[in-house]
Amino acid sequence: MMKLKIRNALISVSDKENITSLLKSFKKYKIKIISSGGTYRSIKKLGYECIELSKYTGFKEMLDGRVKTLHPKIHAGILHDRQNRIHKNEMSKKKFPAIDLIVVNFYPFQKVVMSTKSPKNIIENIDIGGPTMVRAAAKNFRNVAIITNKNDYSNLIREIEENKGKTSLKFREIMSSKAFGLTAYYDAMIANWFNKKLNIQFPERKTIFGRKLKKLRYGENPHQESSIYVNDYNDRQLGFLQLNGKELSYNNYNDIFASLEILETLKNKAGTVIIKHANPCGVSENKNPIDSIKNAYACDPVSAFGGVIACNFKINKKISLEISKNFIEVILAKGFDKESLKILKKKKNLRIIDISNYKFKNSLSIKNFDNSFLIQDKDKIIFNKSKLKCVTKLKPNDKELAEIRFAFNISKYVKSNAIVLSNNFSTIGIGAGQPSRLDSCNIAIQKAKKYSPKKIKNSVAASDAFFPFTDGVKTLVKAGVKLIIQPGGSIRDQEVINEANKAKVKMIFTGVRHFNH
Repeated sequence: MMKLKIRNALISVSDKENITSLLKSFKKYKIKIISSGGTYRSIKKLGYECIELSKYTGFKEMLDGRVKTLHPKIHAGILHDRQNRIHKNEMSKKKFPAIDLIVVNFYPFQKVVMSTKSPKNIIENIDIGGPTMVRAAAKNFRNVAIITNKNDYSNLIREIEENKGKTSLKFREIMSSKAFGLTAYYDAMIANWFNKKLNIQFPERKTIFGRKLKKLRYGENPHQESSIYVNDYNDRQLGFLQLNGKELSYNNYNDIFASLEILETLKNKAGTVIIKHANPCGVSENKNPIDSIKNAYACDPVSAFGGVIACNFKINKKISLEISKNFIEVILAKGFDKESLKILKKKKNLRIIDISNYKFKNSLSIKNFDNSFLIQDKDKIIFNKSKLKCVTKLKPNDKELAEIRFAFNISKYVKSNAIVLSNNFSTIGIGAGQPSRLDSCNIAIQKAKKYSPKKIKNSVAASDAFFPFTDGVKTLVKAGVKLIIQPGGSIRDQEVINEANKAKVKMIFTGVRHFNH
C-alpha cells in the first residue's frame, strides 16, 4: 500500500470550525501550510505558520477573489504524477513544489439560496476555485489526499498519526470518492436552482441531489438495508420534529409521506388521515377534531391497528385520550399541548411528530427502476368544477357536490384501481390496488357493511378511472350508493349511464383520471 509523506498542504475553507485540531497535527509533523483570505487570517490568528497563497504563487488574487487558486503553480502541484519522470522534470524546471494535501469546503451556496432571493448574490456564491482544486486532487488520489468535510478531520489526524505524517492509498481513495460525491452534489444543486429559476421541469439531463440524513435499521423488510436522504437546500432535516418514540423505520417514513400528501389537501375543516402500508384506510373532515378522528377510525378500525395517524390540528388532552384508545405506530399533528404529550408519551414506543413547520417544496414525483427513472409532476388537480358533467337525469345539490369533491380527492391517493365510499365527509369503505375495478367495488362495500352499515345508504362512490362495464355500478347501487363520481371515457359510458338512470342514482363525469400506481 503506497504511503506518501505530506510536506505541503493547502487549506481553503469557508467554514473555519475545528481547524485548530488539524493545525496542531500539521505542526507536529512539520507540514507547511498554504492558504489565502479569511482562512489565512484565521490560521495566523491562531498562532500557526502559514504561507499566503499570493506570495506562494507570486500572483495577487484578482476580480474580487474570483481568481486566486486558479494558478498553474497550484494545479501543477496538485495534478502532477510523482512517478512520472517527465512530470517530475517539468515541475523541477518550474520550481513548483508538490502539494500533497488539500483541505477545502465550498462557498455556502445552500445557505445563500435559503436566505436570499437575489440571483446576483446566489451566483456570486457559486464556488469555482474550490471545486476545481477538489476535482484535481480527487483525480490524482494516488498522489494527493483531499478532505472536503470537517467531519473527516479526525480521520485525517488519525491517518497522519498512525502513519507518522503519511497517508495511505486506501485512505486517499476513500476521500477521493467523497470529494467527487460532493462536487456532483454541489453542481446538482446549482443546476436545479437554474432549472427552477427558468421554470424548466424536465431538463435534458436531470440531476437529483441528496444528503444522507441517517441510516435506517433496515428497509421494507429486515433483510434489506436502507437510508433516508434529504433532497433540499436545507439538507439537515425534513421539516418535522420527532418528540418521542423509537427511531423511524423505512415503512414509517413511507406511511408518513403518504399521510402528509393527503393531509395537505384537507384545509377547510379538522382533517384526519389514517395510513396503513401507504394506503389510506380512513379519512375524515369535521368541524370537531375528535369527531374527525372517530370517523376516520370507524372506516376500517382493523386496518388502522398499528398504522400512522396524521391530523391538521393541534392535539390537546381530550384528543390525546381518544387517540390513546387505539394502537398506532406514529402520530403526526400541528402541535401538542403539555397535557397531551404527558398522555401520549406513556406509550414509550409511540413516535410523536410535530408537523407545524412542515412545508411541501417539490412539485415532482419520481419512480426509480434499475438504470432508469420516471419523473412526472404531482397530481394536484381534483377536478374543474366548471367542467363537471352530470350525465344522469337526477342532478346533485351543492352539499353533494362538496361531498363528491372530498371522495374524489381521496381516490387520488388510493392505489389503483381505487373505489372510495364516503358519507358526510368521511370515508366508510375503501377498495384499493385491485386489477379489477369490480373487485375494488366489492372490497369497499365489504368494509362499509362491516364497520358502517348504516352509512352505506345514500353514500357517495368515487372511482379513480372509468367503469369499463356496468357490473361495478350495479354492485355499488345494490349496496345503497346514490351518487357516483368518475372520470368517464369508456366506450361503454352510455351503458353505464343507462344503468345509473335505471337505478335512479346520480352520476357525475369529471373528465379527470387519478391513477396511482
